Amino acid sequence: MSAASPGLWSRVGDELRSIVDRDPAARNRVEVALLYPGVHAVWSHRLSHALYRHRAYFLARLISQVTRWWTGIEIHPGATLGRRLFIDHGMGVVIGETAEVGDDVTIYHGVTLGGNSLEPGKRHPTVGDRVVIGAGAKVLGDLKVGSDSRIGANAVLVRTVREHSVVVGVPGQVIADTRGRVQPIGEDPTSPDPVGSTVKSLLARVQSLETAVMGQVAGSSTYTSADGIWRTEEDFSI
Repeated sequence: MSAASPGLWSRVGDELRSIVDRDPAARNRVEVALLYPGVHAVWSHRLSHALYRHRAYFLARLISQVTRWWTGIEIHPGATLGRRLFIDHGMGVVIGETAEVGDDVTIYHGVTLGGNSLEPGKRHPTVGDRVVIGAGAKVLGDLKVGSDSRIGANAVLVRTVREHSVVVGVPGQVIADTRGRVQPIGEDPTSPDPVGSTVKSLLARVQSLETAVMGQVAGSSTYTSADGIWRTEEDFSI
């Protein structure tokens, strides 16, 4: 017990210091330890996760549910959380069973690290180190978020993104990286443009219908499938 205590208290102190460093509203470590629900949720999860690993599933889930009622944060005891995780504000955060979160990650309120499949096995995200996930963002499925990435508020990410990515929108698009380099939408193959794909399909359908009815396509529009862009000197006539 005495040998383990210094390591435990050192880790607790490390987490509290990191939160004070990252949150301008935090006055001191005592305030953070006593009044921050995100801290309470993470500490509770450390206990429930240890019980879960020892197959005490019911007790682990009981602690998880009590913590959910107490803090508004639901973390499945099977989830793996790294060091110095900071859940700021916290209300409405949900982290699924097979989620893996790296070190020094910051998660804001309303975030979901969820699944998009009912199949057993790995079905929740793997989040790298030093990632920031904005308020209301949803990261869904067995995907990876590269280290040092930023997920914008209310973004819905359903594809793996590389390190240093800045992701915004629904579904999430990589628009830049955290080193200041602009990433035009559509250049990252891991971040397709579903709206553009839908419009492309609809326009292709209109073209085929016009050809079937009139024998030619109205207007002088031309379509280039390589980049998914319609080009025309006139209106599309649709």
